[in-house]
Amino acid sequence: MKALISGASIAGPTLAYWLHRYGWEVTVVEKAAAVRAGGYPIDIRGTALGVLDRMGVLPEVRAAHIDTRRLTFVAPGGKVAGRVSAEQLTGGTAGRDLELPRGRLTTILTAAIRDDVEWIFNDSIADLDDHGTGVAVTFASGRTGSYDIVAGADGLHSNTRKLVFGPEDQFNRYLGYCFAGFTIPNDLGLSHEGLTWSAPGRMAAIYAPGCTDTLHGFLMTRRPQPPLAELGDAAAQRALMAEVFAGDGWLVPKLLDGMRAADDVFFDVTSQIHLPSWSRGRVVLTGDAAHAPSFFSGQGTSIALVGAYLLAGELATATDHTAAFAAYEQKTRPFVRMNQALADTGGTTLAPSTARALWLRNNVLLKLAPLLARTGLLGRSARRAATALTLPDYPVPAPHPARSR
Repeated sequence: MKALISGASIAGPTLAYWLHRYGWEVTVVEKAAAVRAGGYPIDIRGTALGVLDRMGVLPEVRAAHIDTRRLTFVAPGGKVAGRVSAEQLTGGTAGRDLELPRGRLTTILTAAIRDDVEWIFNDSIADLDDHGTGVAVTFASGRTGSYDIVAGADGLHSNTRKLVFGPEDQFNRYLGYCFAGFTIPNDLGLSHEGLTWSAPGRMAAIYAPGCTDTLHGFLMTRRPQPPLAELGDAAAQRALMAEVFAGDGWLVPKLLDGMRAADDVFFDVTSQIHLPSWSRGRVVLTGDAAHAPSFFSGQGTSIALVGAYLLAGELATATDHTAAFAAYEQKTRPFVRMNQALADTGGTTLAPSTARALWLRNNVLLKLAPLLARTGLLGRSARRAATALTLPDYPVPAPHPARSR
């Protein structure tokens, strides 16, 4: 059986790993020129840790844990409103949950199957023809191929989803914010911590992922309608953020200067993907392409890992692809639904939209966070969602060659 996977971030390499273990011939196509090494830190919690453990990469991922020790929240006037640990705010488990740069996780996952699957970089799917007994694919480069299934693991703005299911806007649930992320020099001496300044409807943050000479800058603002015109215009993105944050204090001017000078600005909207079905014919979606929860949930990476594991397991054990896709969705969707629901409060915590909501966040939530964490009330929904699914035990494949050498 031959599979084409579009996307080499989290879900794509995970699916490729397991399909290869189950004896499939796998090709991964990625529009970037190489595996992307950058990106913001991401969290891995609950059931997803079991996926990494079964892949044999958990020790390596754990070694890359950046151990954020303190989050400081700053009021509009620049005064510290409160300090909490990451676990107190998210309901995570210290010593078990993991946080590492997204690019580091991607590198670990792709290295696990580097020599076992075919990699096509700097290319993408241009056309799909599902003729019933297979899928004929034409790539943007002009090359062609035929596969038993095609899996779209190409993110929030999935090209595979657009080709097969139609335009994104019919599946996109906009959550009311847009953001810009970028890196700046660490001339503040920060280490293992994050600083977040908030005013009604906007937020500026500086994040030190471990002890490095680079900081992550982050600007987010509430917008009633998604800024679609800015999505493809880098100059317009910078201009929008400069206008929104003009005149703000604290370290905001430093962040605006850093954004103007940065060559790695990533601009997007906060949104989720909701589809009535994750497959059509021989084409299936996984990861953010199928069910993006937004970073407000803190669970995008975890549900991508779990979903890819389940998809591969069902393809390995079901009678055909139709039964496999149905079982994959039936087992994964409740888990996804619980974790997507976490985003409903994420925006109000990070960037409260009104002065009253900001006051409540700074004077109630942050002050009570240590007590609520000790009683188990804070983050209870997140803990439940992260562990809501127990990994099935599919027939154990032969050891991965890279792990036995």
